Amino acid sequence: MSSTKNLRSSNFEVFGKVQGVFFRKYTKKKCDQNQVTGWIINTKHKTVQGTIEGDANSVENVKRWLQTTGSPKSKIDKAEFFGEQMISIKTFETFKIIRDTAEVEKITFQR
Repeated sequence: MSSTKNLRSSNFEVFGKVQGVFFRKYTKKKCDQNQVTGWIINTKHKTVQGTIEGDANSVENVKRWLQTTGSPKSKIDKAEFFGEQMISIKTFETFKIIRDTAEVEKITFQR
């Protein structure tokens, strides 16, 4: 676990054509490039949800990418961010794609 100043955490959900278009793979790549940790998962509602953590600038870069870019074949209708907060220590060591469908019900945000 990493500890630095100005760390931020945010949950997200992205709507649109974001499943079956390598959205999670490209999100992991973008997070790795920005040293952002967390996770992403497909939901049963055809969205993706996740959590991102990192320095404030890196988290903002990833948020902007989730809102406007995504994977080459995705079509983003909207991205929502919630539960954003400053943190003192990262919870995650890496950015993880969660593929286990049994995890979907346990980990997705009920909003």
